[in-house]
Amino acid sequence: MGLINAFNEWKSAKYDNHVSQMKEINKCPDCYGKGYVIYPVMEFTYQNISSDCPGCNGSGQYSDWQTLS
Repeated sequence: MGLINAFNEWKSAKYDNHVSQMKEINKCPDCYGKGYVIYPVMEFTYQNISSDCPGCNGSGQYSDWQTLS
């Protein structure tokens, strides 16, 4: 159980670090400030679906992500 707990703590610390870095530059942590996310649908045909980021509603700003989260 110690190894699993250590992994979960590392993963949580990594996410917290990512969020704090995005906060400093006012970008959404989910879409990295792009305002959209790309979902790969078919890997072999290279078709992708892009849509507005659900975290920030397509604005790409941290402040919008924070209010929606």
